[in-house]
Amino acid sequence: MKRKTKMIHGGIPGDKTTGAVSFPIYQVSTYKQDEVGVHKGYEYSRTGNPTRFALEELIKDLEEGKRGFAFGSGMAAITAVMMLFNSGDHIILTDDVYGGTYRVMNKVLNRIGIESTFVDTTDLEALKASIQPNTKALYIETPTNPLLKVTDIKACAELAKEHGLMTIVDNTFSTPYWQTPLTLGADMVLHSATKYLGGHSDVVAGLVVVNDDKLADDLHFVQNSTGGILGPQDSWLLVRGIKTLGLRMEAHEANTKKIVEFLSEHKGVEKIYYPGLKTHPQHAIAKEQAGGFGGMVSFDVGSAEKAAEVLGKVKYFTLAESLGAVESLISVPAKMTHASIPAERRAELGITDGLIRISVGIEDAEDLIEDLKQALQ
Repeated sequence: MKRKTKMIHGGIPGDKTTGAVSFPIYQVSTYKQDEVGVHKGYEYSRTGNPTRFALEELIKDLEEGKRGFAFGSGMAAITAVMMLFNSGDHIILTDDVYGGTYRVMNKVLNRIGIESTFVDTTDLEALKASIQPNTKALYIETPTNPLLKVTDIKACAELAKEHGLMTIVDNTFSTPYWQTPLTLGADMVLHSATKYLGGHSDVVAGLVVVNDDKLADDLHFVQNSTGGILGPQDSWLLVRGIKTLGLRMEAHEANTKKIVEFLSEHKGVEKIYYPGLKTHPQHAIAKEQAGGFGGMVSFDVGSAEKAAEVLGKVKYFTLAESLGAVESLISVPAKMTHASIPAERRAELGITDGLIRISVGIEDAEDLIEDLKQALQ
């Protein structure tokens, strides 16, 4: 089954009981049992809900894994995954990760003894050097947020296996339409489904897919025990959003290529971060492991003042948190998505006060370019 077909016909397409083409929303908390322990597969909606299961089956198919899990947010998904580890365990993470990931590792999970080290995972030697006797997993975000660095998933997964480590990949920016980390050797893939998978700025959710039955059982135990599940309404919205994911990702990328070309020629732009540029340090890797370069671009205008001026003048780019929606969004990571990262750490990474991140929508590219042009004047 091809990708676009799988997004519509994967998982559980329709309702066999009624013939409904759209899988129903089962707004229910509990289920009748014929006798104690004898039921139709569901007993309580924290443990399992038919609408959520339809979504979980769909993302499982798209990521080519063994089992899928839907959570109340991307951070709930990341936290549940980290709850698979024990106090004293050590996790290596990509240095340029989403600010919320950095925050939960350094200000929440560290309090229960889960240790973490942030490393440039595009550098395999640095990665090797960071492995400790208590290291249990490698957590990769690729492309990264907001500097769009690309890690070689296959090479990292091979290194992880040599040392008995689990490989976890945040696939939010690429989505399973462009990239399937499990087929490259990863053990687990996760998404902030709030972004491209939902695609319409109307749902907050997180998804995880695993490639191992034991890992699936362990994660379900954590999910059921801690309860950070996704509700049936939001599960239905995600299933609906995913049906058009392929069309949207192609439109996002087509617009992004035109915008990157414009930004590359503008004198007011000092630096551009986009894997689709041949000058990008990991362009070849991105081209090899993914089917597309995506719709996220970051560019530096040199100062916080200039960035604020641009944000104040745009008309079609909405100043807002998040990304991956049909409408174009714009933000300054240093003051928004990555504000939880200390200023000195941001400086080390290159997340400057003049760095602007745009999530390119599916509007007419000409309108978006004109908007950026007048804002940069």
